Amino acid sequence: MGEAIGQVLLYGVAVALGPFPIIGVVLMLGTPRARTNGPALLLGFVLGLSLVGTVVLLVSGGAGPGEQGQPATWVSALYLTVGALLLWTAVKQWRGRPRGDEEPAMPGWMRRVDSFTPLKATGLGAALGALNPKNLLLVVAAAATIARTDTSAGAQAAALAVFVAIGALGTGTPVVLYFALKERSKPLLDELRRWMERNNAAIVAVICLLVAAKLIGDAVSDLSA
Repeated sequence: MGEAIGQVLLYGVAVALGPFPIIGVVLMLGTPRARTNGPALLLGFVLGLSLVGTVVLLVSGGAGPGEQGQPATWVSALYLTVGALLLWTAVKQWRGRPRGDEEPAMPGWMRRVDSFTPLKATGLGAALGALNPKNLLLVVAAAATIARTDTSAGAQAAALAVFVAIGALGTGTPVVLYFALKERSKPLLDELRRWMERNNAAIVAVICLLVAAKLIGDAVSDLSA
């Protein structure tokens, strides 16, 4: 289990640093329903990550290392595919980053958060965790990494739980600050949101580039072994 957990730490940190879920939860915490919608979005985010990770583990069940202990070929192929997609995302985000005084483009749902119910906030969190292209690729890569280890189903489930917990830290931290500091958290959270909005593209580009390099490097190493 320790091997599986160690290999998914990078993916968990990459998910945790994703800007949109953090921006989304900070916006929720600035609405009249902050006390319910903030935790609801966090819950949905955790459920989204858990659902995708569980599905990948179930689909890949029994497809672990070969008889000589070498990684299964499908894992290397998946690594190359996900790595290439993340590399493409990194280039696209970096080229599309705002220059000078240019305002970054933000999704339309950010202007409607005041009208969200807890159910909608949970749904948004799930979408940010499971349907956000970057997060989807990262969860698939993490689950595939867990599946390639020669460990029991229980150990794989525990490794996935650790990945989800780490991935939720970025979205969960503003919620903790809100309840711990109450009104004193507002200036801090507003500054965090503005910084994330301004640097969203650059953050995503760097995250995707680092993970893509690891995935492609691991795949090439596996195929040449």
